[in-house]
Amino acid sequence: MNTEEYESKKRAIELYDSGIIDQFEVGTTMGLQQIHQFLFQDVFDFAGQIRDVDLSKGNFRFAPVIYLNDTLRTIDNLPADTYDEIIKKYVEMNVAHPFREGNGRATRIWLDQILKRKLGKCVDWSKVEKASYLSAMERSPVNDLEIKTLLADALTSDVASREVYMKGIQSSYDYEDQSEYDVHKLFK
Repeated sequence: MNTEEYESKKRAIELYDSGIIDQFEVGTTMGLQQIHQFLFQDVFDFAGQIRDVDLSKGNFRFAPVIYLNDTLRTIDNLPADTYDEIIKKYVEMNVAHPFREGNGRATRIWLDQILKRKLGKCVDWSKVEKASYLSAMERSPVNDLEIKTLLADALTSDVASREVYMKGIQSSYDYEDQSEYDVHKLFK
């Protein structure tokens, strides 16, 4: 049993069904911390806490701890009124990678909250193929056109749909190779 996947997926459903997500700040580091803390409260003792260790993935090094708080303040101050600005903010938050684990899953929910608030849209993540997404995100710090195009093609105005949210959670976990539990079957 993958406890991390099971418990955090259960919390992701609760986050939506309870309406708690609507009480969180939108587009800020604090809002992202609120999402992360809620999702991973049963799994990580560092849920919602900004990391205090340096991280890398493959050959890519995320924002060094020594600069992380300044980086997060800068990201908080980035404009997020247009689609391009919102995706730039999302890319920058991914580069910052503020948590030791669970960044992608929390940040995709965070992105959708910004898109909903500012544009009345969200990403239908089930339309974003895993390999294309991961490849575009890997290249996004150098050029974000690919991720902008990929996500733009998956935007929907169906922001209040529980089904769109559930497909998003399932896809988000699939991107992280966590697909033992199907949210549509386990958490109705």
